[in-house]
Amino acid sequence: MTITPRILGNDPLPTVWTPAPPHVWLLRIDPTAEADERTLDAQERTRAAAFAREPLRQRYVASHAALRQLLGAYLGTDPAAVALTREPCPGCGGPHGRPAAVGAPFHFNLSHAGDLALFAFADTPVGADVEQEQPADVATEVARMLHPAETAELAALQAAQIPAAFARCWTRKEAYLKGIGTGLSESPAKQYVGTGRTPASPHGWTLTDVETDRGYAAAIAVATAGGTATSP
Repeated sequence: MTITPRILGNDPLPTVWTPAPPHVWLLRIDPTAEADERTLDAQERTRAAAFAREPLRQRYVASHAALRQLLGAYLGTDPAAVALTREPCPGCGGPHGRPAAVGAPFHFNLSHAGDLALFAFADTPVGADVEQEQPADVATEVARMLHPAETAELAALQAAQIPAAFARCWTRKEAYLKGIGTGLSESPAKQYVGTGRTPASPHGWTLTDVETDRGYAAAIAVATAGGTATSP
């Protein structure tokens, strides 16, 4: 199954959150548009100012302003008033685990790559990832980091098939690792998620590919019964 996301700017904004299936939104960022920082908090503005390249700063601001717009709609409050925090890291307990909104009855995750930003909201822990496809030689090099079965699957493909297959695998893997709260501090080789058209979901989680623009891949990971903040 593939999720068709709602497009931020085209579809109506959400109303106050009620228990529901995962909500997935996609933002197409205009890199030439002036970035509007008015709803960002002090920490986000400091992070934005640290980018050396203006296009990167604009994309960061656009994606985080859009996140606040969605959070404000789901929480029924001013986007600038949303208090963001981090859950404890499942590995070390430090304050750099999954992002969270104080008092929110839901979980969320954000990813951005190129001119796209992906947002996922769910009743249980959720991770999201969007990536641009990489050339076959780059994908083959990075594939050494994957689960041995995934590396073998990619090695069996023709060169023209590798970019899309690797991108599918990597977005599923990152979505899952962001969902459990570890990110890439956990080895990408540990869990098998597959490179084919159908994701292989780790125990306690459901991986789903997300429909996106040509040249990109995207996926979300949602905790199910038994899914926790730490990897099984």
